[in-house]
Amino acid sequence: MPAARERTNPKNGAPDNRRGELVRAAAQLFREKGFEGTTVRDIAGAVGMRSGSPFYHFANKHELLMAVMEEGLRLGLERTRAVLDAEDLAPAERFRRLVRTHYGILHDTGSDFIPVMLYDWRSLPAQYKRRIIELKDRYDAIWQATLDELHREGRLGADAKLARMMILGAINFSATWYRTKPRTASRVSLDELADETVALVLRDAHRSKE
Repeated sequence: MPAARERTNPKNGAPDNRRGELVRAAAQLFREKGFEGTTVRDIAGAVGMRSGSPFYHFANKHELLMAVMEEGLRLGLERTRAVLDAEDLAPAERFRRLVRTHYGILHDTGSDFIPVMLYDWRSLPAQYKRRIIELKDRYDAIWQATLDELHREGRLGADAKLARMMILGAINFSATWYRTKPRTASRVSLDELADETVALVLRDAHRSKE
């Protein structure tokens, strides 16, 4: 798979921050306008570059799309591990934190990366997908371990692998409707949304043993 070009400042060898700016700008534009509806000129203009300058950092627009998806999964893994590694948690609480963190990954300010992956996955050529799939598998494995434990405890009614795909699919679909709701006092918060999701999925441990 072609790797995104890592550039450093020729004067001091430090990482080139312009690449990060391009990835963030591309994520926002791809989410707002779609991959096909966004031009390299649009992305360059958003960060104050000439239209050809992004090609110093990326071979083409598809490579930039891959970088957006990769950054989203990298940040998602970091946030998820930070939440789960903070303390020793029971499976049900770990699941609640997974759900809440995933909603945040989708909806917190600046969280455009994963929605782009959901919307524009088909636009990414096969040769660019392998790295993304590898990162996604690492993220899914964290969820799967927790759901396997919940299934053993009798808290999960469905097959654990199928449950993971259904739960993440349902949460991911919120990217199509949650942001469109009016910003009023009655709007459900992400905390409330996470609590309702957990309540919908988990069975009562004592009742499931009757």
